[in-house]
Amino acid sequence: MIKHNTDFDAVVVGSGPNGLAAAITLQQQGLSVLLLEGKSNIGGGLRTEELTLPGFQHDVCSAVHPLAAASPFFETLPLADHGLDYIYPQFAAAHPFDDGTMAVLQHSLEETAMSLRDDMGAYIKLLGPLIKSWPGIADDVLAPLHFPKLPLDMAAFGLNALLPATSLAKRFKTKEAKGLFGGMAAHSIQPLSNAATSAIALVLMANGHLKGWPIPKGGSKNIAGALATYFTSLGGQIQTNTYITSLDQLPSAKAVLFDVTPKQLLGIAGHKFSNIYKWQLERYRYGMGVFKIDWALDDEIPFAAADASNASTIHIGGTFEEIANSEKQTSQDIHPDKPFVLLTQPSVFDKSRAPEDKHVAWAYCHVPNGSTKNMTEQIENQIERFAPGFRERIIGRHTFNTAQLQKYNPNYIGGDINGGIIDLAQLFTRPALRSSPYRTSAKGLYICSSSTPPGGGVHGMCGYNAAKRTLKDIFNIEI
Repeated sequence: MIKHNTDFDAVVVGSGPNGLAAAITLQQQGLSVLLLEGKSNIGGGLRTEELTLPGFQHDVCSAVHPLAAASPFFETLPLADHGLDYIYPQFAAAHPFDDGTMAVLQHSLEETAMSLRDDMGAYIKLLGPLIKSWPGIADDVLAPLHFPKLPLDMAAFGLNALLPATSLAKRFKTKEAKGLFGGMAAHSIQPLSNAATSAIALVLMANGHLKGWPIPKGGSKNIAGALATYFTSLGGQIQTNTYITSLDQLPSAKAVLFDVTPKQLLGIAGHKFSNIYKWQLERYRYGMGVFKIDWALDDEIPFAAADASNASTIHIGGTFEEIANSEKQTSQDIHPDKPFVLLTQPSVFDKSRAPEDKHVAWAYCHVPNGSTKNMTEQIENQIERFAPGFRERIIGRHTFNTAQLQKYNPNYIGGDINGGIIDLAQLFTRPALRSSPYRTSAKGLYICSSSTPPGGGVHGMCGYNAAKRTLKDIFNIEI
């Protein structure tokens, strides 16, 4: 039992971005809120540490944050006043090809479209309306299924978003446009032939044009730090080194919100749930895992397409067809020889991340869930393919397989960083088919993790939406 002089209105278990968002939303309404974290530092996937050599600051999990900058909830918070400073590189994303050329996602829709030459018209036709409508539909896209405020705009988005990426990519003719779109769609971490894999591509591209893909100065830990200091400034309390495995460990509270996935939730509170709800959680499906590498480098990555270094994120995968094949193989429990790789080198834009004239780089590829295969050679081969001489610049290396990632962050079941596969079957019913996905079958117990809508990403909307539901149900407060 956690010892406190007083009980709380609400307890939030887990201090990832969703747990922090939930705690803030509750505390803003004048409630007494306790936030519990199992590790010594708050943040969940928002931590920055010296993983390789002294002075080299690596983001342990997420590194580039397009959805954080565009989050409807985070935008309402004074995070800059609490130490958060975003850096906006020239390009949101770069996608190099074997011939030394590359496609880029730029802030300007028109400049991006012009760079795609024969696909200029198709690109503007696809992204232009979404960019115009996004500010009005963002709240509805990043929320559970409900009747939207702007149904026509939402329907227009949905018609494209629900398509498999393999279908929507046919609107483009050039390898540049197809490849750029394929790299975006691969963020869905599932076969690109699956329905709704176009959704994440469209959201990431639209937000790249509207907000950019920023890197937090000093590392991702500073997003968590800003959220935490704002929460405590409101009167909230945080307790670390408190790993919850049983409800008996918690102080009494009117509501408890869990920033955990169904697997952990069953272990903590399964005995309180109805048979049907337990059955649904037990059937919840996790997706592909990731294998991650951090490098300490003695110079920048020497891309053949030199301007790739000016991008927040570099998608290493070649053509659309190659990316689609890689994701398909991984979903079939095959480790591809040429995996799709997501890569960033934050020290190009933030000199505080590495010693003078040195650099850090961060990358991962998708692997079968639970894989312990070392993918270092395959990832480094892919980077070397587009940046000859890359290996010669490595002076330190740290790797995470899926088991190590799950040990580091128990929400990453089998290395799944999305809190469960976001395919069509789980897009609107994660983690269970209920009137509200945030309610469990036990009164006062809620789930607020990325296993609820809208899913993975550093945006806090799962936590915010869960807290809204809790406020209405338990405290009769509507916001």
